[in-house]
Amino acid sequence: MKDVQRQTRTYLMALFQQHGFNPRTDLGQNFLIDVNLIEFVVRHAELGPNDVVLEVGSGTGGMTAFLASAAARVISVEIDRNMFMLAGEAVRDFTNVRLVNRDILKNKNKLDPEIVQLIKSELEAVPDSRLKLVANLPYSVATPVISNLIASDLPWKRMVATIQWELGEKMAAEPGDSSYGALSVWLQAQSSVRILRKLGPKVFWPRPKVDSAIVSIWRDNKLAARIENRAFFLDFLRRLFHHRRKLIRSVLVGMYSKQIAKQEVDRILEELGYPADQRAERMDVESLIRLSNRMSLAVAAADSSGVTGTGSEDEDEDIAAEDDDHEEDTDGAHQDDAHQDSGPEYGIADEMT
Repeated sequence: MKDVQRQTRTYLMALFQQHGFNPRTDLGQNFLIDVNLIEFVVRHAELGPNDVVLEVGSGTGGMTAFLASAAARVISVEIDRNMFMLAGEAVRDFTNVRLVNRDILKNKNKLDPEIVQLIKSELEAVPDSRLKLVANLPYSVATPVISNLIASDLPWKRMVATIQWELGEKMAAEPGDSSYGALSVWLQAQSSVRILRKLGPKVFWPRPKVDSAIVSIWRDNKLAARIENRAFFLDFLRRLFHHRRKLIRSVLVGMYSKQIAKQEVDRILEELGYPADQRAERMDVESLIRLSNRMSLAVAAADSSGVTGTGSEDEDEDIAAEDDDHEEDTDGAHQDDAHQDSGPEYGIADEMT
């Protein structure tokens, strides 16, 4: 293992003074200065000679060097030119690091295609390769990076990352929790989510105003196999939890008014044994998968036959009566303008922000 510079607060302050610039708060540049915690993150990623690591937010390269010492290859993506330069200095002795000065996101709901292709190329170059996301994720992109990586066709195996504490709570939340939402279900339907550790602001420089968490997300293909149509399930969760506190029967009638009649929605709920007064925020992951699968079949059948529903969201009396209950989910992360969706796509990240 090559010697790795331990980037403490003193080291970083001197480094920035030497180069004449400061961390950018608009990009969420809060550097993990507790080296023991960096080693903790890398250790829990369980890196080995077959691992290709994706790091988002290279920063000054403090974690990048540790990753390069343990993995086969590292793809480290950094949007800020100054940080890209500093990270390059930190890993100049490593031949297995690809630094990329680019935004990881095409928009909030899609990873950058060129980076996706680079990841695939690196995976092909490593025998029996495994893809892992390991990073001190900037708060501004944590939700879209994680949710879109799961939505992609990339064969990721594990994620270990520092994120905002509130977002970690949302990821691991259970039905009935105030943090339980579309992201909770999307992750837990396809992976095992665990909060490894809570971090206070003092372990970062500059110090953020909120607590952070180290989370571990293990891919579980057996869990994911229960989802019959992932694209439908993703859209289903996003739309359903946009009205998370409303009666599920009312929401479903509104969501699929152009394809399915109210009577068909009632029949499906009765068939599955779900009461019409159920609410999404209190349904467990398994129940939501079953409902999504059944609604997907009904919508596909209606589309193929040309049959349409008879109602509309505005006409549904239950939705109108419950308007005051609507509460959009937020994860507290500050998305900068560069990550706003400029096109017609609308995905899981929109519901999380």
